[in-house]
Amino acid sequence: MSRSESLRNKNVRSKIVRHTVVTSDAEIDRAIERAKRLRAQPLAAEVEYRSGAGLDLLILKLTDGRRHVIPREELQGLQSAPKDQIAQVEIVGGGTGLHWPSLDLDFYVPGLLRGIYGNKKWMAEIGRSGGSAKSVAKKRAARANGLKGGRPRQKELAAMGD
Repeated sequence: MSRSESLRNKNVRSKIVRHTVVTSDAEIDRAIERAKRLRAQPLAAEVEYRSGAGLDLLILKLTDGRRHVIPREELQGLQSAPKDQIAQVEIVGGGTGLHWPSLDLDFYVPGLLRGIYGNKKWMAEIGRSGGSAKSVAKKRAARANGLKGGRPRQKELAAMGD
């Protein structure tokens, strides 16, 4: 018997290991309760990706009739993805999730509605960059605020609330 035949036979003889997952009745009951609560929340009914001059948005049309608009660059994993792949988004889990097959990327819709667009590190980076945005409108507002004496100090804000 050649070495390659011996290796092939050895691989064929390897055992298939089956794992048993045990779920208690209490765990199943809790999952059912979570699912019931989820039904009361708005979920994704439709999703649309709009790109073009000045547009780069993901628009969620929700089951309660509202729309939720998210700038594409704020979603972790989509910031450098090609537009044709971003447009190939699917709604999964009865409206609880969004899935991009070609990007192997998923988002939980209730999380998106709460403003969770990525992991903690990603969200912290978005928060840091938000204050550093430089636009004409922001410059104008900062100048106007400066003419009024700048931002109120925390002590002054607390005293105004009393």
